Amino acid sequence: MEILFATKNQGKLREIKNALEAPGSGIHVISMEEAGITADVTEDGDTYEANALKKAETICGLSGMITLADDSGLEIDCLDRRPGVYSARYLGENTPYKEKNRIILEMITDVPDERRTARFVCVIAAAFPGGGAYTARGVIEGLIAREIGGGNNGFGYDPIFYVPEYGKTMSELPIEIKNAISHRGQALRVIKACLDGEEERGRYNKTACIQ
Repeated sequence: MEILFATKNQGKLREIKNALEAPGSGIHVISMEEAGITADVTEDGDTYEANALKKAETICGLSGMITLADDSGLEIDCLDRRPGVYSARYLGENTPYKEKNRIILEMITDVPDERRTARFVCVIAAAFPGGGAYTARGVIEGLIAREIGGGNNGFGYDPIFYVPEYGKTMSELPIEIKNAISHRGQALRVIKACLDGEEERGRYNKTACIQ
């Protein structure tokens, strides 16, 4: 099964390929670049589901392929759950994440550890040629770190998202652990189960498949 993942974010693409292209899965994930698609889809929805579905259905219509798309965000409780659905545009769409992370840490410098609770949310949508779509949601709870973490297995806000169970930020976790516990990994497993079940029945219905 060949699937297009609608993103230009290479970090997300690596995670998706690592999670779905397991030996024996029969799944091959291709990028928008490989499919020759350069379209930009404006994320103007007010929910993760709306944005993910819009991207998946738009790119599916252009490619004629089964298409996955995600929308994800960081929700920081002491900032009234900001940046949330606006995470990619927060503090300026073209502002580097290193700078965004630095500013966020400055904003909550005086907030005590017990109030630095946060979560990553991810919704992945799968859209199918001829109509039909699934969505799946994943959530991981954690804390906002006191400083930007190291590691090479993260992007975006990963370096400031601390996972207490492992004593590391998301960017510092081995990729296998990150995929096993992350918001995106959770949503991907649900989507994959939906794809597998529908493929066995030889049909795709417009159904919500929500974790």
